[in-house]
Amino acid sequence: MPAARPAEPPTEDLPEDLTRLAALHGVAASYSPSPDRTVAASATAVTLALAALGVDTSTPEAVRAALAARESVLRERLLPPTVVAWSGGGPPAALAALPEGTRLRVDTEQGETRADAGGLPPGVHRLTATAPDGRAALAHLIVAPARLPVPATRSCGLLVQLYSLLSRRSWGMGDLGDLGELAAWAGRALGAGFVQVNPLHAAVPGAPTDPSPYRPSSRRFPDPVHLRIEDVPEFAYVTDHERARALQERAGRLREAVLEKDALIDRDAVWELKREALELLREVPLGPGRRAAYCDYLAEQGTALEDHATWCALAEVHGSDWHRWPEGLRDPRSAETDRARTELMDRVDFHSRLTWLTDTQLTAAQRTAREAGMPVGIVHDLAVGVHPRGADSWAQQEYFADGMSVGAPPDAFNARGQDWGLPPWRPDRLAESGYAPFRRLLRGLFRYAGALRIDHVMGLFRLWWVPEGHPPTEGTYVRYDAEAMLAVLVLEAARAGAVVIGEDLGTVEPGVREALRERGVLGTSVLWFERDWTGDGRPLPPDRWRADCLATATTHDLPSTAARLTGEHVELRDRLGLLTRPLEEERAEAAADTAEWLDALARLGLLHGTGGDTGTPSEEAGIQAVHRFLLRTPARMAGIWLPDAVGDRRPQNLPGTWDQYPNWRLPVADAEGRPVTLEDLAASARLHALIDVVRDRAGG
Repeated sequence: MPAARPAEPPTEDLPEDLTRLAALHGVAASYSPSPDRTVAASATAVTLALAALGVDTSTPEAVRAALAARESVLRERLLPPTVVAWSGGGPPAALAALPEGTRLRVDTEQGETRADAGGLPPGVHRLTATAPDGRAALAHLIVAPARLPVPATRSCGLLVQLYSLLSRRSWGMGDLGDLGELAAWAGRALGAGFVQVNPLHAAVPGAPTDPSPYRPSSRRFPDPVHLRIEDVPEFAYVTDHERARALQERAGRLREAVLEKDALIDRDAVWELKREALELLREVPLGPGRRAAYCDYLAEQGTALEDHATWCALAEVHGSDWHRWPEGLRDPRSAETDRARTELMDRVDFHSRLTWLTDTQLTAAQRTAREAGMPVGIVHDLAVGVHPRGADSWAQQEYFADGMSVGAPPDAFNARGQDWGLPPWRPDRLAESGYAPFRRLLRGLFRYAGALRIDHVMGLFRLWWVPEGHPPTEGTYVRYDAEAMLAVLVLEAARAGAVVIGEDLGTVEPGVREALRERGVLGTSVLWFERDWTGDGRPLPPDRWRADCLATATTHDLPSTAARLTGEHVELRDRLGLLTRPLEEERAEAAADTAEWLDALARLGLLHGTGGDTGTPSEEAGIQAVHRFLLRTPARMAGIWLPDAVGDRRPQNLPGTWDQYPNWRLPVADAEGRPVTLEDLAASARLHALIDVVRDRAGG
């Protein structure tokens, strides 16, 4: 455990009126970092969170007035703004509580009108209630399937950060052409059931771009940097052959720098080349069929795409931080923005087309995966939030809590807490809209996802809000309507026939995992964290693992399995000055942890192969044993971190670092640190040996 005790905010008692007011708005006055400990939230955190929700707490009188107003609203209203009904379940509590004699009218999503809310088809309907005393209320009625069906059979697949997987055709980073090739090969040659990738959301433009895929400009639309230029049909009809050839030659030099000269992946350089190529492609007219498909996409995406493309066009002129734009342009619905959109119509169309092209290639990758025999296909990743200066925060600013950031409270692993720099959604505005932004977001992603991984799925229940300018220790939890969020998630996933995986690692509020499991949302289990925490703390036997999960040996934020088995992850953190205890102490603890797991693997007869005369299992044998173990659990999905298959030592991301480590910029590499191409992977004896282990175990 770290030497320092987690820092905590002051534990002063909040005034009773403020505590009651906070509770009525879902703002927590305290939290429990462990079952035996409760920590009071600071008055600053509570009052600023309420202010971000539009509640005046500037004086005791204002608090009392706000409390009285809120209690009056809750007492007098007939219905909450959003009501949830589960197919096959009983009537929602909100409807059961209506006064006797209340008349109902339901205008369904399918265009029907009904006089009751029973037996409705799944969808988001409009509900009108009129009480005998004349009071009336309008509400959104979300009807969702009771749960998502679990995968019929166990599925084994690969996990990879797409940018890190270069082929001999990449332009300096992995792209959607590479994803299609990986899916086709893994499905047909390896029998893989899925490929999971990092978020492919649109990034905030401007060099240097934030390389993290978890701080996007927009979660709703994908990033065209992932396009395979040569796969755009118009590329075949470019007339300026010399310029096209020059771009490909420059792309080849970028690729070779990464693969042959130990250069880092340079996303900005890749985008500069691809943007030039896309400007060139735009000179080629779309054929009638392609034009019709593009027009259909524009009509289907509507205002959301127009806003996104407008932000991209305005960012080219005024920079990527919309808070610094001329005042009139900071409002997406202003007259000034309308005029600018008209003036920049050519650039708005350009960015709309790039989004369409990217969507098309994403859809093609999923189609390729399914045609290759994958029961799931591509597993996409939904980041927990968006960049405060990006397109979504501009276009949807009424839904974001001004002056707040998402993070995490202090815990045993991070005494200072965390501030992720992502503005949270306002739960009140989501409910008033019938969760429209969340529905549109999910519907867009499920267009091309066989499954969706939701980062920090606990955020569907509550999020740690950190007031701007304050440390994470001075934050507080704000609660969301988890039933409504889950209903939207289940509804949209069911419509798409997709699997949902929740990343539920770390501290999880009691009841969250049970609620997710009840609705068919899988969890995430990582081998090194699965111990008998309520018993002796030893490695959890495989038969005691939960079935409803994706089981893996590691993730993008953790050491590779090779590094953990050899202890190299401790040495790396020591070189970067990240250890909180003496090196020998850290080494000893890491070695003891690894030894305990190796002993468990050996006792189960899973550890085959040695390192010569010493009898010590080789690192490759250890990796194989770990995956034999995963396949012995009842987990419905099991994933291989692709870098593990070739002995990569380096993590893709090292939390707690920025400039000290090249996060999100490393290619997949072998045990000696040499970059490994997609073509090399397909021919790798080490990878095929690991796949044989998985196949044997999966079939056993």
